[in-house]
Amino acid sequence: MNKLLIAVVGPTGIGKTTLAIAIAKHYKTEIVSADSRQFYKEMKIGTAVPSSKELQEIPHHFIQHLSIRQDYSVGNFEKEAIARLKILFEKNSVVVLVGGSGLYVDAVVSGLDNFPKVNSKIRTDLNNTLKQKGFPVLQQRLQQLDPEYYKKVDLENPHRVIRALEVCIASGLPYSSFLNQKKPERFFKTLTVGIQAEREIIYSRINQRVDNMIADGLLDEATKLYPEKSLNALQTVGYREIFEHLDGKFDLDYAISEIKKNTRRFAKRQLTWYRKRDDILWVPYDLPSEKILKKIQQQITT
Repeated sequence: MNKLLIAVVGPTGIGKTTLAIAIAKHYKTEIVSADSRQFYKEMKIGTAVPSSKELQEIPHHFIQHLSIRQDYSVGNFEKEAIARLKILFEKNSVVVLVGGSGLYVDAVVSGLDNFPKVNSKIRTDLNNTLKQKGFPVLQQRLQQLDPEYYKKVDLENPHRVIRALEVCIASGLPYSSFLNQKKPERFFKTLTVGIQAEREIIYSRINQRVDNMIADGLLDEATKLYPEKSLNALQTVGYREIFEHLDGKFDLDYAISEIKKNTRRFAKRQLTWYRKRDDILWVPYDLPSEKILKKIQQQITT
């Protein structure tokens, strides 16, 4: 097996895109994005999509290729990403995978567990409950149906909670009972490179990124999307808080502070996701890319 996938992971705002581009340039290859919110073409500013210049430097795949109105799951992404990798590996011995969505990265690297089919009416009913009664009702229901998964899931992510509830309702079994099954064999090896920094630095970078998003026009972008705020794709930090501001729940300054707070919480969950693994090559956020490339090459050759 001489095909290598280099997966770049780490908390939001830490510099994954910059490092991924440096690696891709070095190996003269392409980048597959596994950031589940950068898939949507209507969500550019609030998802920190790579700049036009960055996208021109290296071919990127799975960036703004969907509409928020399309149903798209991690299962869809796994199938499409693996199919794309087969094509990319025909002309490259190395491909770069980058993203902040741990579940989506893991879907490509390790494969997903098999879940029962879910009737679309169940999803529709759950989304209606979300819209009419609010997210806490769904959180409480998941706690009743699957207390084990309730302790693990990102409880601030309606999409994840609804997905777990779908499976619980469709199968009559806890969502957690379908986890950790035997995974499919992959036709490539993976080296995961994680970018790390002190928590204060991560939080400072997040705060600055949010300020930049506001300056770049996040309020206008979210205002245009407001009529469709109930869509799953828009249940996302950065948009939810602006929508609540537009609902009149609080002023813009408070909405911005909530975006920063919730993004910091998201970054903490990202780190928790990866710290349970012992096979990640961790590198400091401020280590020059040339030195990181040397570390990667050492890992590959040993």
